[in-house]
Amino acid sequence: MKGKIEINMPKDVSYIIDTLNNRGFKAYIVGGCIRDAILGKVPADWDVATDAQPEDVKLIFDKIVETGIKHGTVTAVINGCNYEITTFRAPSSAKIPTIKDDLGLRDFTINAMAYHPEEGIIDPFLGMQDMEKSVIRAVGSPEDRFHEDPLRMLRAVRLSSTLGFEIDRSVLSAIKENCKLIEKVSPERIRDELSKILISDRPKNFLVLRETGLLKYVLPEFDICFDTGQNHPYHVYNVGMHTLETVSNIESNLVLRWTMLLHDIGKPVVKTTDQNGTDHFYGHPEESVNIADKIMKRLRFDNKTTNKVLRLIKHHDRRIEPNQKSVRKAVSIIGKDIFPDLLKVQEADKKGQNPQYLDERLKVLDEIKDIFFNLEKEGQILNLKDLALNGNDLLAMGFEQSREIGIILRELYNIVLDNPEMNTKEKLTEIVENIRKKSFKT
Repeated sequence: MKGKIEINMPKDVSYIIDTLNNRGFKAYIVGGCIRDAILGKVPADWDVATDAQPEDVKLIFDKIVETGIKHGTVTAVINGCNYEITTFRAPSSAKIPTIKDDLGLRDFTINAMAYHPEEGIIDPFLGMQDMEKSVIRAVGSPEDRFHEDPLRMLRAVRLSSTLGFEIDRSVLSAIKENCKLIEKVSPERIRDELSKILISDRPKNFLVLRETGLLKYVLPEFDICFDTGQNHPYHVYNVGMHTLETVSNIESNLVLRWTMLLHDIGKPVVKTTDQNGTDHFYGHPEESVNIADKIMKRLRFDNKTTNKVLRLIKHHDRRIEPNQKSVRKAVSIIGKDIFPDLLKVQEADKKGQNPQYLDERLKVLDEIKDIFFNLEKEGQILNLKDLALNGNDLLAMGFEQSREIGIILRELYNIVLDNPEMNTKEKLTEIVENIRKKSFKT
């Protein structure tokens, strides 16, 4: 990082900077895009700071969206891409703010840098130095920064998770002292930061949330999992640590990682201990579904994500035998669409348990995977819609009530599950006729 650093800006960003400069205004790219560019990452967003007022910016560019005009931010739409342009901010409205004033109000030093092609990196708070040290340090007083926006406490943990940086002691101390402030932050903003931590390479940084006190405010249901022991032959961790082990053992996918985070969230509620001192968690999948549903609604998750997570949690502990009949039955109950993901969930779950039994249990799971994919490859019955006879066929045969048709299709489905060779239109029609004759006789 020694010497002058040049950042290769996209053409649209260079156009914004040049256009504002040509109109007599100062303009810089700022924030996380500089950090990411220096680290060799592709910035997700390119933000611009300028001394131009929003009204000036609106006159300069053809298409402007007033995304945050109260805070001095507008969005320029150029070639179909959005770029936020924000007027310099300063601690006091009595002075004319400069780029250094603006950077002084940002959260962390690694985000408090600006860049202009002619001026190079502007780094009044030694963000480059902190990047070299891999440290997340606040700009000025961390307490002041957190009172300005409490979400910054979560962001510190998220940046540590995504970048692999250490959080400065002063920042950690300030989070511990001010963790209750996080209650002022909207659920959506909390959800987004938690999700970024969760899908990062370091999801175990949820331990930092617990150590700083943030976890008991953002996910109190998970916080108590660390106080819930599991004295059972299959377990070696408390519920919280087991959960983080499972999260780390599944691919970085939003649905799968939220599933693992919440799959045992009901265990503290249902825990019992028998006379031998062995802990049991009967009914924990159902209780986990109930609690996870409340959490995901509280965090304003979309219905599609919520429904898939809940379905996977519901079936995560389902016992499946390594034979065709058991696998077909399981798929019929669970759903062909999520069955491959359920196998990933079950594998991650087992990897977070007692390693003494792991090889044997993974071997069984591999057999189940092979059976499922072979059944799918052979086109054997796995879903109701795969029946050779459908509702329209039954209507053509004279059945009228939709409820009656549904009952018959389910009966045919159960027959075919046990006897896949029966799944032909001719054989199923014969079965239906026999059902009709029996019904007529009664």
